[in-house]
Amino acid sequence: MLTIEFEPPRESEPCECCGGRTTALTRFVYRDGDAYAIYYARFSNNHPDRAVLATVSIGEWGENSTPKQRVAFALKLCSADGEYQVGLLDAQDSPWRDARVIGRTLNRDEALKHPLVKEAFRVTDHMVVDDLPIHEYLNGR
Repeated sequence: MLTIEFEPPRESEPCECCGGRTTALTRFVYRDGDAYAIYYARFSNNHPDRAVLATVSIGEWGENSTPKQRVAFALKLCSADGEYQVGLLDAQDSPWRDARVIGRTLNRDEALKHPLVKEAFRVTDHMVVDDLPIHEYLNGR
């Protein structure tokens, strides 16, 4: 069973390109009570395309673990016709591509073949339902 620890959202100053505010989220994911993954997500309230950029990092998060024991998936989440859509992105398209703690961010072609890709999508299933700011944003609220 996956559970999410919700940190308070952070809002940016007004965006230079659209005047909107960007909401940034950091979340810790647990599987059966053990640290399992983290994800970062962000979205802007004024951009014309209603999409959430996210990175899900899965791997070993124990006390003595290192970033080499984790791998990150860059993602774009959106909603169309009442359904959520999640796509993999190349590492260069991730705002967190240089974050060391998450491990190496995979390019799309690597991510599609990675044995943990289904787990990354499992986390996104929870993101769109259980993470209220993401759920509300994708549903136009």
